[in-house]
Amino acid sequence: MDTLSLRTISANKETVKKEWVVVDCTGQVVGRLCTKVAKLLRGKYKPSFTPHVDCGDNVILVNADKVVFSGKKETDKVYIRYTGYPGGQRFANPEQLRKRPGGVDKIIRHAVKGMLPKGRLGRALMDNLYVYEGAEHDKEAQKPKKIDINQYK
Repeated sequence: MDTLSLRTISANKETVKKEWVVVDCTGQVVGRLCTKVAKLLRGKYKPSFTPHVDCGDNVILVNADKVVFSGKKETDKVYIRYTGYPGGQRFANPEQLRKRPGGVDKIIRHAVKGMLPKGRLGRALMDNLYVYEGAEHDKEAQKPKKIDINQYK
């Protein structure tokens, strides 16, 4: 009976072990990639997952400009934003967003943000996501480990 623990261990900010991971986005479908990234950011793949604590990893996405959409979403999906002025509703599809500077970053962040909790925790988790359009990133000092995102469910 000594081996059984009758207590639930709840992680807190001091006991969480956060890691840095690099994910290559080449040829990945946006929605399927972002569900896995959201789970990594949340920490759901860890045995010490606690719902109200930021216990996920810091995720670096490289080659983000090489993500793809399934079906006809590249031309048919619509992103809506509002300028704040009357009649200021603006529409764009992924094809148009890719041509803008930082457009791919907006596409991925929009998808991941919708899969995270709403409120203070979700906003804090978004700060752990780093998106780079090329193969290079500036987080080498953190010694991130490269993972294959396809091995996760």
